[in-house]
Amino acid sequence: MGRYVVARLIQTVPVLILVSLISFGIMKLVPGDPAILIGGPTATPAELDNIRKNLGLDQPFHVQMWRFYAGLAKGDLGRSLLLGKPVLEATLERVPVSLSIALYSMVLTLLLGIACGVAAALRRNTWADQAAMIFALIGVSLPNFWLGLMLIILFSVHLGWLPSGGYTPWQADFFGWFKTATMPALSLAMLQIGLLARITRSTMLEVLRQDYIRTARAKGLPEPIVIAKHAFKNVMIPVLTVIGVIFSVLLSGSVVIESIFSVPGIGSLLGSAVLRRDYPVIQGGLLFVATTLLLLNLAVDVLYAYFDPRVRYDRRG
Repeated sequence: MGRYVVARLIQTVPVLILVSLISFGIMKLVPGDPAILIGGPTATPAELDNIRKNLGLDQPFHVQMWRFYAGLAKGDLGRSLLLGKPVLEATLERVPVSLSIALYSMVLTLLLGIACGVAAALRRNTWADQAAMIFALIGVSLPNFWLGLMLIILFSVHLGWLPSGGYTPWQADFFGWFKTATMPALSLAMLQIGLLARITRSTMLEVLRQDYIRTARAKGLPEPIVIAKHAFKNVMIPVLTVIGVIFSVLLSGSVVIESIFSVPGIGSLLGSAVLRRDYPVIQGGLLFVATTLLLLNLAVDVLYAYFDPRVRYDRRG
């Protein structure tokens, strides 16, 4: 297991290099000039040239790329063109915000998605099954940005229960965090709840047809023990893969949701950086998100060994 983890960590290096190279190259192809945004509409051509020179934007592509990788080797992601602070500092300031929303969304997804899927499988072809699948279909069909707007209209405008935007750190006020994070988390989670519910249902139905389930029932084991001890653990094996992908989507796909609810997270940071042509923030933010997703996928692979002892990560196997 240890050798497998080390090998996977080594494999992430070329992936991250490729991600940084693609993001660096694409940003150079995007029209627009950061010097104009910094200098403003009244800046003279000489002032714009001076800004480009100070930022190193007048250097050839390969020189800028070399400087980027040289700084990256030292743990320096560069300095934001417009925020006036290091990219790593600006990113780390936003990480707790996005992570708290993503974890909240993940909890909602796991609780509702797995519960709906299991309930639908155990009550197959009944009203409970149909109701759960209709709920899952609605979740899959609703765009998260539209759902976010509808939640604002319902819970903020009409009912006045929740604030329409902003963010309160959970360390400062947990109840305030809960109120500001609920609608963004639900908007992100709804689609994933539907996907997880449908996958859990189909997997549970397949597991319930296996011989070891019939054997457990033939031994006279109570049905709750059969489901919890024998069926559910085996259902989690294929579901784990989906959970890893779901959390990746929740963490990296929050640009629109964070903008709608004015949440100061990684998504809103990258969105504003794209609009303002803040190249270092875009490159550093994408690299940070890619690193997080790669480590998350590695964690999911390692968890396989716990849920299924037959899985081995030894190269000799």
